[in-house]
Amino acid sequence: MPVLELWRTVTMLILLAGIFIFHITTIILLLIATIDNAWWVTETVSTDVWGQWVMVNGGWNYTDIPDSALQDYLHAVQASAVLACVFSILGLFVFLAQLFTLGKGQRFTFSGLFQLISCLCIMIAASIYTDVFHKEESGSHGHCFTIAWISFVFTFISSVIYFVLRKKSE
Repeated sequence: MPVLELWRTVTMLILLAGIFIFHITTIILLLIATIDNAWWVTETVSTDVWGQWVMVNGGWNYTDIPDSALQDYLHAVQASAVLACVFSILGLFVFLAQLFTLGKGQRFTFSGLFQLISCLCIMIAASIYTDVFHKEESGSHGHCFTIAWISFVFTFISSVIYFVLRKKSE
């Protein structure tokens, strides 16, 4: 019997380490999507949610995003992307705290909730950006836009994993 218990403990430790690494990966992707400068790209302009990089005389120059009627939408995208990062980071700290403080059946509920909120925030940011910006312009969505949608999927999967783990441990 001790071998079976040891096997269960090792399996659970490997599972928890995998979840921790997956959560860290998700946070990194969310930060890249929020901070990096390639939500929309053309040959002469690279735009993110904070500003634009414009090619002038062979060099890239940072400029502010021009004021327009879409500023409120831009602020919503910025706020949602930042909140997604904040909630995912909080979810990681809560995950670590719950491992050592809560009993079986109570663990991971709050981590899953924080990840679900993070998932909704990044979905809102990417959805608004998709619907409102660059509809009539030529160019393409950059890698940060794609990473934002991948982050949406990762945070959703992570929240589901936390909720399933909670159920398994009851």
